[in-house]
Amino acid sequence: MVKSLHFHSTRKAILALRVSSLFFLFSSLSSHGHPIKAHIFIYAGCSQEKFQPSSPFEGNLNSFLSSLVSSSSQALYNSFSMGNGSSSTPADAAVYGLYQCRGDLKILDCSRCIESAVNQIGLVCPYSYGASLQLEGCYVRYEHFDFLGKIDTSLRYKKCSKSVSNDVEFFRRRDDVLADLQGAISFRVSSSGLVEGFAHCVGDLNPTDCSSCLADAVGKLKTLCGSAAAADVFLAQCYVRYWASGYYDLSSDSSNEDDVGKTVAIIVGVLAGIAVLIVLLSICRKAMSNNCSY
Repeated sequence: MVKSLHFHSTRKAILALRVSSLFFLFSSLSSHGHPIKAHIFIYAGCSQEKFQPSSPFEGNLNSFLSSLVSSSSQALYNSFSMGNGSSSTPADAAVYGLYQCRGDLKILDCSRCIESAVNQIGLVCPYSYGASLQLEGCYVRYEHFDFLGKIDTSLRYKKCSKSVSNDVEFFRRRDDVLADLQGAISFRVSSSGLVEGFAHCVGDLNPTDCSSCLADAVGKLKTLCGSAAAADVFLAQCYVRYWASGYYDLSSDSSNEDDVGKTVAIIVGVLAGIAVLIVLLSICRKAMSNNCSY
């Protein structure tokens, strides 16, 4: 299963979105001028196998995605299996999947996050038999085989900030936070001095498997990110993140977020320019009798 997935950094996935989805994505990032961090894209993974349009699998997938939106208005986590209970349905038409919102999200914010994820997953992974999409505040995954409850600690995404060298106090605090997070059984927030962090397991894991997954995530985080001032490690079924309070460097050695910012800024600028041009054309059209030119 892991071999069949292609995982995209923020840059690759955003560039894959259609222009129409960019409007939706940008509008979902702010409310009353304040950023909604729950909607920020982190990573996606897509299977190499593709299904045919109008196939039984597509029908079950659409039902699954609709169920996510409906269920997320009532609960932060749920899992589903579609099309596996009928002998008349082809075996490869079944859809197994789940969604999960971060443990500190309100139900309304969870629902909005899942709606955003559902709108994006088909654009990032078109016609894929399996896909996963991680936003800042929520996660969606589906496959055409039953993966629910089966432990998977494969690395999906990492991000490491600039290094903090020779700061003994910082690393002592960081290790205290990571040790506390490692004991989580679902979602946990922790802090020590100026270091903060949180960890989360997907809801289909039992407490023992959750602890095992988080221990693996902490080990990978220390190995891969070393002395970073902030770091994220996402495994298939859990993740661990920490940062220095008041500081979180978006630069990363695993994905080119600076390039993403420049790319997004260029796209926004182009779209804004098109909007201005449309307004000017409209004004000039009305003023043709006055020999308007531009």
